[in-house]
Amino acid sequence: MNKFSDPAAWIHLDWVLVLVVCWLLIGVVGVFTLRRFKFVATILFPAGGLVALVLFGVALSAALDVPEVAVLPIGLPQLPFHLRLDSLSAFFLMLIGGVSAGVSAFAAGYFRKGEGTPPGLICLEYHIFLASMAMVVIADDAYAFMVVWETMAFSSFFLVMANHRIPEIRQAGYLYMLVAHIGALGILLCFGVLQANTGDYTFANMRAQHLSPFWGSVAFVLAVFGFGAKAGILPLHAWLPEAHPAAPSPFSALMSAVMLKIALYGILRVSFDLLQTRIWWWGVLLMTIGLATALFGVVFSTVQVEMKRLLAYSSIENVGLMCVGFGLSLLFSVYGMKTLAALALTAAFYHMMSHAFFKSLLFCSTGAVMHATGERSLGKLGGLMRYMPWVAWPTLIAVLACAGLPPFGGFIAEWLLLQSFLFTTGLPSSFLNMLIPVVAALIALIAALSGYTMVKYFGVIFLGQPREEKLSGAHDAGPWERTGMLWLAAGCVVLGLLPNQVIALIDPVTQLLVSAGLAHTVASSGWLLVPVSIERASYSPAIFLLGVMASFALAYLLVRRLYKGGTRRAPPWDCGYPWQTARMQDTAEGFGQPIRQIFEPMFRMKRELPTPFDEQPHYRVTVEDPLWHWLYLPVAALVGRLSRLIGLLQQGRIAVYLMYSFVTLIVVLLVVKQ
Repeated sequence: MNKFSDPAAWIHLDWVLVLVVCWLLIGVVGVFTLRRFKFVATILFPAGGLVALVLFGVALSAALDVPEVAVLPIGLPQLPFHLRLDSLSAFFLMLIGGVSAGVSAFAAGYFRKGEGTPPGLICLEYHIFLASMAMVVIADDAYAFMVVWETMAFSSFFLVMANHRIPEIRQAGYLYMLVAHIGALGILLCFGVLQANTGDYTFANMRAQHLSPFWGSVAFVLAVFGFGAKAGILPLHAWLPEAHPAAPSPFSALMSAVMLKIALYGILRVSFDLLQTRIWWWGVLLMTIGLATALFGVVFSTVQVEMKRLLAYSSIENVGLMCVGFGLSLLFSVYGMKTLAALALTAAFYHMMSHAFFKSLLFCSTGAVMHATGERSLGKLGGLMRYMPWVAWPTLIAVLACAGLPPFGGFIAEWLLLQSFLFTTGLPSSFLNMLIPVVAALIALIAALSGYTMVKYFGVIFLGQPREEKLSGAHDAGPWERTGMLWLAAGCVVLGLLPNQVIALIDPVTQLLVSAGLAHTVASSGWLLVPVSIERASYSPAIFLLGVMASFALAYLLVRRLYKGGTRRAPPWDCGYPWQTARMQDTAEGFGQPIRQIFEPMFRMKRELPTPFDEQPHYRVTVEDPLWHWLYLPVAALVGRLSRLIGLLQQGRIAVYLMYSFVTLIVVLLVVKQ
């Protein structure tokens, strides 16, 4: 029987391809309904979300299955598309499907008429973006990979440029595309090294090659550079805090929550799968880059006063922590400590899943706030919890998960990562045994600063009094937006309450990459999460949650029993000054001021001071990225000078161009003759 005549006989890879085609067809329908706003918003985007749900289910089923391969007769002659669905691909397909289901539902209620690009064209770009991300993780040769990788880059570029009439958005889009193509050059060179001059660019051939330590190191560094440009690691991060505020919030959510993880997929695929050689300093390099990225991102996020820039720097921080987990796993793997390598890698994968859900939820809630208030500056918000409760409560869940507090997934990811650092005393290197505790201490500092940032984010937006009169007219999220946000919030809760079941899904991936896993250990521990042994450490989210609920219930009963008076409402203590206004509340600038003072050498600050002649005196501090001035602007100036020199060749006379051709021909003949 033909496999395609019986859906029950289809393998998972077939279903993935069918779902990718469905996304593309939804996008094509959007082109034919270019300006039919209601149809695009209420039919096409929910349909895309439904496809994403099916993809999530297919990937969930494929995660525990054997690898599946296929060859598509498309592309160039002698260069068909090779595809492969293994546990690593299935994990990232789960991320794409699970997050995009919620974001698509949110997008159905988010868009408004007259906002930049026609809705049908946005629909096409959005679903091409989803389809290309799914194809990236199942591509099994360099040609197919680069085709869908560039498709992902261009479709996301057009999504960033949705409101292209604004000059700042065009600048952000061009910067993003520039960094993306610089990274693509690194990826191309990496694949060129991995194929070892065989002319065969399939990943199967690359796995069969045993490169020397030198060429293996070259391939690894090129992979970190190329994929790191898309992931936003230091110093290739500059596009991220520019592109995320420029893009509409649903697209920012997908780029931060999913696209950055697709770049990390590339690092994992090369480092743990395609390269058969592993060297200890690779892990140290990845940990160092990750730690610097995480510390840079979290410090800059604490001092931001614009919502989406704060979340963008927070994403840089989280990407850095994931790279730290990858590096530690590489280090353990080199020294044959497979169980600990699996622990560090599991922590990184758990962090990827948790970050995907809580960061997409934070971007969606930010979009809802921006639509309701017309403001993106934290300094002009406040007190929105009473006007937007459907946005505030899911946002609180995301904030607690991002801050790394139990019983949510962010806590489990960071706890597992710190647990993996506690076992590094067994490394056969005194230098590493001395270095690793310093890294662990810095990770604890990063986690604390992340919690500080999230308190600022939620407190300034939703608590206190409205800082502007117009905020009293803010409207809550609509039904579609609520549906998307509740789905993403449910993901945050499930990741926090069911860690053993989630680790069982991650186990096939770690088995593939480091030949070890934690599933057997956690399965034998019941409801306790035991990373290595119960004598060393354990955690139970169920017991923790029950303890918190019991404490609240006991406190409520004691208050009701001991306090006999009625409820009394009164204004808060005003310090003896009765003429306070909402503008006197703690501001976003004031909240970040202590961190700004402590880490002042990391910032490039501009201060605008009031003068005696100002009619409306003001004091403003602008925090800028020093790497932009130390690295990017000098490189841009150098490129400009070189371009002007090369421009001298452009004389506009045919005789001069013929002379260039003649001189080139003579030089080539001389070189060939020699």
